[in-house]
Amino acid sequence: MSSKSGVNVLRYSALGLGIFYGFYHQRTINASQKAAEAQREYQHKQELINKAKDAYAKSKQPAAAPASKSGLDQDFMSPNFDLEAFVEGLMKQ
Repeated sequence: MSSKSGVNVLRYSALGLGIFYGFYHQRTINASQKAAEAQREYQHKQELINKAKDAYAKSKQPAAAPASKSGLDQDFMSPNFDLEAFVEGLMKQ
């Protein structure tokens, strides 16, 4: 009978270890899924924040001046002002 009880001890030990391993493995799977879900939620919030920032920046941009439609730099104090191009542009209009 001692061999039969030894087999039963091994059998129940393997069963207990299998249950423990299954519990541990399920916990690691759930933890990784929760982490992935948190990452997706964070990315979604970041996208929403970036869209809001872009919309805010777009709404706060000054309207384009109608005088600049001609493409001429009409600011005489600007270092990029080109008098010749300005005069030619006025002649074409």
